[in-house]
Amino acid sequence: MGSNELFYFPISEIARRIKAREISPVDLTERVLERVHSKDRALNSFITVTADLARKQAQHAENELEEGNYRGPLHGVPIALKDLFATRGIRTTFASRAFEDWVPDFDATATERLAASGAILIGKTNLSELAADSSNVNSAFGVPHNPWNVDYITGGSSGGSAAAVAAGLAFGALGSDTAMSIRQPAALCGIVGLKPTFGRVSKYGALALSFSLDHVGPMTRTVADAAIILQAIAGHDPRDPTSVDRVVPDFSAKLGADVKGQRIGVPREDFFKDVATDWVKATDAAIKQLTNLGAEIEEITLPNVEDLWHVGSLLIAVECASFHAAKLRESPDSFGFVARSLMEMGGKYTAVQYVQAQRVRRKVSEEVLRTIADYDALTLPTTAVATCRIEEDKPSFVGARIRNTLPFNLLGVPAISVPCGFDPNGVPIGLQFVGRPFGEADLLSLAHAYEQTTDWHLQHPRLD
Repeated sequence: MGSNELFYFPISEIARRIKAREISPVDLTERVLERVHSKDRALNSFITVTADLARKQAQHAENELEEGNYRGPLHGVPIALKDLFATRGIRTTFASRAFEDWVPDFDATATERLAASGAILIGKTNLSELAADSSNVNSAFGVPHNPWNVDYITGGSSGGSAAAVAAGLAFGALGSDTAMSIRQPAALCGIVGLKPTFGRVSKYGALALSFSLDHVGPMTRTVADAAIILQAIAGHDPRDPTSVDRVVPDFSAKLGADVKGQRIGVPREDFFKDVATDWVKATDAAIKQLTNLGAEIEEITLPNVEDLWHVGSLLIAVECASFHAAKLRESPDSFGFVARSLMEMGGKYTAVQYVQAQRVRRKVSEEVLRTIADYDALTLPTTAVATCRIEEDKPSFVGARIRNTLPFNLLGVPAISVPCGFDPNGVPIGLQFVGRPFGEADLLSLAHAYEQTTDWHLQHPRLD
């Protein structure tokens, strides 16, 4: 085993070695902490490294293993959290000066559930301020860098989580997704990002950008690893009013299943126009792979989907302004320009406009869901815009970046991005699959089937 091969093991493999006592959680955690110390200077993927807590949790995990108490595949595995999940006794900054000194006295539900699974919290990752931008360049704690090419953006807003996982600084991470924020950075950093069905994973203790659009989900190097983390964090939570009380299935049960005969819709007219050429080519190559696997491909058009882009942008602005109204009044200068501008814009909409936007959302969502009900999944490019150099990023890029992802937040359906190639700058390209409501197991199965026909998930940035 090469000196750095360990850091790129999938969770399933590192879990096997921990369970077999081939590697201890204490040794593994120390090695990951050393790697973070060495490599994150160039990436800035972490805001806070939780070394003391990680060592304590690792020792506890090791003691449990010695006693024969094995909690499952995350037991003793170092994981990172986007720095908007509340962590008891550890600051949670939201990448904003407005929250830089906030130290919660409670844990978010996702934090609790990962701890209950035996996972080790290695640190809190960088993000766009308030999770309100598409590139991460507006973080109050500095810009995170893409590990494939450090001159380029990670994508946002969960860019720190994506960079850390891609660089082998954590075996998985949690992100949040309001319009693109798990899937787009996952695509640009060459990893897997899953936005579950709205209500599948509790948002309690996750600072909000838009309460009716925010989703919590895993970011990993393989589809199977996404299933493992989702298993740990999914389930009803009465503290989150949007949480759905529904049986949690075995998300790994269908991995490896045959996809022959599955109907896959390709919304080319809606989501392939004005998309970067390399992304279209990579997506078409992936569709060919799916055809070779026996999937039935059909081009479709989604009714009035352009309305979802408009109402989604309004809802995000209004709900962000609502959540942060008090802080904005008290200390407007504690927010950066992008976040403050979003809130100020949201404050200008009327209640009538907000209610009307929710009505349009419901009507169009019903039409689109009826259209896609006969398909096992949709597939399309994860984003419409190729990545760019950090200094070339512009706020005006946001609209194009959310075009291929935001509609599925409004619909509340699960969606996943998986690696499917590289652009000429050596930065990864992502393929998006969209599934039926609460159909994560089927969606993961399809994404895994495609993943296993490629070696994109086996390639890693050259940091060493």
